[in-house]
Amino acid sequence: MNKVPMTVRGHELLQEELKRLKSVDRPTVIKAIAVARAHGDLKENAEYHAAKDQQGFIEARIKELEGKLSNVQVIDVTAIEAGGKVIFGSTVRLLDEETDKEITYRIVGEDEADIRSGLVSFSSPISRALISKSEGDIVEFKAPDGDRVFEIMEVRYE
Repeated sequence: MNKVPMTVRGHELLQEELKRLKSVDRPTVIKAIAVARAHGDLKENAEYHAAKDQQGFIEARIKELEGKLSNVQVIDVTAIEAGGKVIFGSTVRLLDEETDKEITYRIVGEDEADIRSGLVSFSSPISRALISKSEGDIVEFKAPDGDRVFEIMEVRYE
């Protein structure tokens, strides 16, 4: 199976979530199941069924995170000499040629992407257009809402 690229920060966040699920959430729901079970008849015990559902969600998320973490390739952009080019993990400040507005994106792994936070997946149309370009380059690409043109104002590796 191919390794999935992820930034150092994205990897840390997944590890923190997994640790919290195992050390806090799982024990909490196990206690809730025990308390609900003590109330007697399990067939009509809403607390018990809710806690069991929650346990199912937690266990599924733990398995999902363990799977992702076992298949990840952590890329530390600060350790790569990119020569000013846009690469995975870099932060890019852009000028929208149409609106004259500046926008900043960081190119990240698929599991880290959050457009509202300025985190775009390396497989997105804008990332594919930006990768290997440099400061001052003009980038054109097809976005879901039409053709877009950006000028790369700055490339950072943080």
